[in-house]
Amino acid sequence: MSTETPAEDTAQRPPRFDTKIAVLLRDDLETWQRLNVTAFLVSGLGTQVPEVVGEPYVDGDDTQYLPMFRQPVLVFEGGKEVLTAAHGKALQRALPRAVFTSDLFATGNDTDNRAAVRAVASADLDLVGMAVYGPRNAVDKVLKGAKMHG
Repeated sequence: MSTETPAEDTAQRPPRFDTKIAVLLRDDLETWQRLNVTAFLVSGLGTQVPEVVGEPYVDGDDTQYLPMFRQPVLVFEGGKEVLTAAHGKALQRALPRAVFTSDLFATGNDTDNRAAVRAVASADLDLVGMAVYGPRNAVDKVLKGAKMHG
């Protein structure tokens, strides 16, 4: 039998965030593509949504490290239809988002990446990944039909 009081038990649990950072990847990507797309997608969140970034890290020798997100990044996967639907829902809800299209695998720099996305209407983007941030329940609705990446 535990001798912990409810207050002690609560203090040991990790915080439950009322927001969510999520990445949705198309389920037909190769492993290297999944990793690359995820890294690119989350890179924009900290610049546009500064509250997602925590404090810098410092180790026991006082070596300083860059700050990282203050909460977990959840990675999901789904088919092309799931990604297209999620994109539309994120747009309708005006949630902060980033997209990665199949065209970006053929470009080699930021200028060409932006031009490739700019050349295609929103409804016609060949999405292979997207990141979204917002209230937990809104992000959950955007991700409906996706499953946790495994």
